Amino acid sequence: MAKRILVVDDEPSIVTLLSFNLKKAGYEVITAGKGLEALDKVKEQHPDLIILDLMLPGMDGMDICRKLRQDLIQTPVLMLTARDDELDKILGLELGADDYMTKPFSPREVVARVRAILRRSEIGKQQLAEVLSVGEIKVYPNNFEATFKGQDMQLTPKEFELLVYLMQHKGRVLSREQLLNAVWNYEFAGDTRIVDVHVSHLREKIEDVTRKPLYIKTVRGLGYKLEEPKI
Repeated sequence: MAKRILVVDDEPSIVTLLSFNLKKAGYEVITAGKGLEALDKVKEQHPDLIILDLMLPGMDGMDICRKLRQDLIQTPVLMLTARDDELDKILGLELGADDYMTKPFSPREVVARVRAILRRSEIGKQQLAEVLSVGEIKVYPNNFEATFKGQDMQLTPKEFELLVYLMQHKGRVLSREQLLNAVWNYEFAGDTRIVDVHVSHLREKIEDVTRKPLYIKTVRGLGYKLEEPKI
């Protein structure tokens, strides 16, 4: 069965261009021109991926992405924008977008990005079927739930993805670049500060700030490693 792609853009020429190339690549395409219409299409037609323009009338792409993730709808999102602003990229990815492209773009590159995102999504679904456990941390990826010492953890979507990735690679040293590419799926021209910020937020929720970290260790000059606590 062909994967279903929802294209959300208020420019008819962009919608036509993307629809033509995606259909040519074998995808089923549905479209929406406004934010609320897009949310309705997601709930009614359950697309496998959303191509989402940042600048939309009414509810913009950021608000749509935020609403989807708040409702625990994890449909992959490829965000499009006419602005090449790094802060926009960081915010969009922080809100749960899976990738980011700036207009004007190559339709062939869009199709390639769509394929890559869907491939990662399928691999992720297989990996997320398991229950992950390290020390007193338990994560239930399919339910988007995590507990620490039996208590629910309040995590943002990216904090949750980062924790899952660290737990799936327990005991391995992961560079900041690896974490950036795996969780945010985007190159920030070497700027890995967003990884450090999210690791810090995770530590606040699972570590005693008055002691050395038990779970997420910093490996100087290399990156981070999550391991079983040695108490």
